Amino acid sequence: MSITTAQPGRPTVVLVHGAFAESASWDGVIAGLLGAGYPAVALANPLRGVRHDADHLRAVLTGIGGPVVLVGHSYGGMVISNVPAAGTGVTALVYVGAFAPEPGESAADLAGQFPGSSLGETLAPVALPDGGTDLYIRQDRYHHQFAADSTAQRAAVMAVTQRPITEAALNEPSGEPAWRSLPSWFLFGSEDLNIPVAAHRFMAERAGSRRTVELPGGSHTVAIPEAARLVDLIREAADAT
Repeated sequence: MSITTAQPGRPTVVLVHGAFAESASWDGVIAGLLGAGYPAVALANPLRGVRHDADHLRAVLTGIGGPVVLVGHSYGGMVISNVPAAGTGVTALVYVGAFAPEPGESAADLAGQFPGSSLGETLAPVALPDGGTDLYIRQDRYHHQFAADSTAQRAAVMAVTQRPITEAALNEPSGEPAWRSLPSWFLFGSEDLNIPVAAHRFMAERAGSRRTVELPGGSHTVAIPEAARLVDLIREAADAT
């Protein structure tokens, strides 16, 4: 039995959040998708490691019948890239301010490949019992660093509800990426302070993006105030595949 209600001619859109966010960050996008008749699932991404999180996503995909469009934000791009297309029903990938790695590349590698990221100086580490480290963005730096084009009130709530990522996950290398065998679409903001815009442009071109949408002045979470633009891109990806 599928975990979503199938709609004739409509793929299920699976939304994968990244670090320092959670599934409610997709609220505006979800409203737009449901209003257009697309079933959707907002994954609770564990943020524990690339392979671990990709395996978790693949398990969720087994409960979805029919075609799937995968949408990943930020580190969520690492996760959707590491789910093999075979046997999952995935027909398209949409990267939203997201990493699209080559084999062996980590999120940290890609964020540091071009100048412009100020994320490192905003992070607060928390030691874990297993010897690892969780990373949060300091609440007093969150609005400017992560969500400058959202209201201060929205960013304050996001800062409180953010989910941490392990330091190891940001440094874990990718396997063979799904974008090599699946069509991809990209959307990002020109003022992303986590992943430099030059890195976004580079990754989109390298992946052979079907359409690249760069939003002037957009932050790392540009799809919150510009949810309608992302919904349009997801619908394009769904219709094309």
